[in-house]
Amino acid sequence: MHEIKIEHFELGASVTTPEEMAKLTGAGFPISERVPEADGEAFDWLLWYAAWLRDKNPDKAAKLMKPSYLIVEAADTFEATIPWEQLEQAAVLYRMNGLPLQKAGPIRLYVPNGSSKCLNVKNIVKLKIGRDLQNTQVEAAYGFKHTFSMDDLRNNK
Repeated sequence: MHEIKIEHFELGASVTTPEEMAKLTGAGFPISERVPEADGEAFDWLLWYAAWLRDKNPDKAAKLMKPSYLIVEAADTFEATIPWEQLEQAAVLYRMNGLPLQKAGPIRLYVPNGSSKCLNVKNIVKLKIGRDLQNTQVEAAYGFKHTFSMDDLRNNK
């Protein structure tokens, strides 16, 4: 089973699975509803985030500050930073033909209608949900990491 690390600017670190993420949203949909050329089953990013907050800390969820960005990290060290406002139509692909993703998994994020038209990040292993009052980034930024830690090298053989 593939695990996904989550780092939240106020709630700290946790680990989840694609199945647990999908279960929190309560409803999946065909990804083709948002990305016509894509196949598989997805869930809404913002619905998941709201459900995850309530699950992690029901008393504090409504009082938390809104994030300003999401950083997604892929197993191959590809990384994308996406302004939170661009995640309105974002969807997470987690299943294909009723099975966990074999290719491009454990999850794949699609961000239609953002500054990059349709940002698509596959093989996601880490989600960083951040808040930066100085963050004025209005466009998504993406590419491969330029530096690697020993843990990166060990974990991505």
